[in-house]
Amino acid sequence: MREPTADPAGGADPEGGAPAADRGPLRGDCGRCFGLCCVALPFAASADFAVDKDAGTPCRNLTEEHRCGIHARLRQSGYAGCTVYDCFGAGQRVSQITFGGRDWRTGPREHARRMFEVFPVVRQLHELLWYLTGALALPAARPVHADLRRMLQRTEALTAGTADELAALDVAAHRQQVNVLLLRTSELVRAGRRGRRKNRRNADLIGARLTGADLRGADLRGADLRGACLIAADLTGADLRGADLIGADLRDADLADADLTGAFFLTQPQLNAARGSAGTRLPGPGSLTRPVHWTAGG
Repeated sequence: MREPTADPAGGADPEGGAPAADRGPLRGDCGRCFGLCCVALPFAASADFAVDKDAGTPCRNLTEEHRCGIHARLRQSGYAGCTVYDCFGAGQRVSQITFGGRDWRTGPREHARRMFEVFPVVRQLHELLWYLTGALALPAARPVHADLRRMLQRTEALTAGTADELAALDVAAHRQQVNVLLLRTSELVRAGRRGRRKNRRNADLIGARLTGADLRGADLRGADLRGACLIAADLTGADLRGADLIGADLRDADLADADLTGAFFLTQPQLNAARGSAGTRLPGPGSLTRPVHWTAGG
């Protein structure tokens, strides 16, 4: 269940960032999905969810029409976790293609069970497609573009598998192969950025524990922030141009007036989990959208 978003991230990166990639099929279309994220996935009562829910059990807020009954007030109702989730288009893929438009509500129990089993697999594949598509839009990664295209085609072919093939797929093994190319892409893109920096201390922050860190105005150009824990970090006015943000935990991080132009491997869920402002500069046009709660006081 995706949170409403406001204006598309606009403006090209003035320092040679990536052009917008065609990620239309990788954007969730709830109107063509059977509410799979609201049924297949479990969640536990916490700051993110008001109640416990088991995998395969419909959320109490899911309507008979497969819509969220509290979509406009998820945060206020205690379901902030829903606002930072994105299926990357896997929901409509599984609903309309893998299972041919057959509703889990009306089919046999085995049909529903299989659909809920396949959905997380396709979601992971679509997330990899998001990264691969983005990597192909990066001019600095041109030396590996051919390899990236082959891996993109291979991943797309996997998503076209039958329900049984998808359920049996070793996604972790495939992810490792994709990661080799994404790491090489990161090295190529960040190399040019790092060369411009006077202070290179923060160039490698892979997996760094930066919870609540004071990074106001920090120069993080070309930084490798893969998997970094930036929960509640203050990144007000920070320069993140050309930074690799794959897997970075930005929950409640303050990105007010931060410059993210040219930052790559950033996803909509990461932005939705953070706080920002009208002055936050986002990556190139058509890629990501500015979360409503950044300017709505929510």
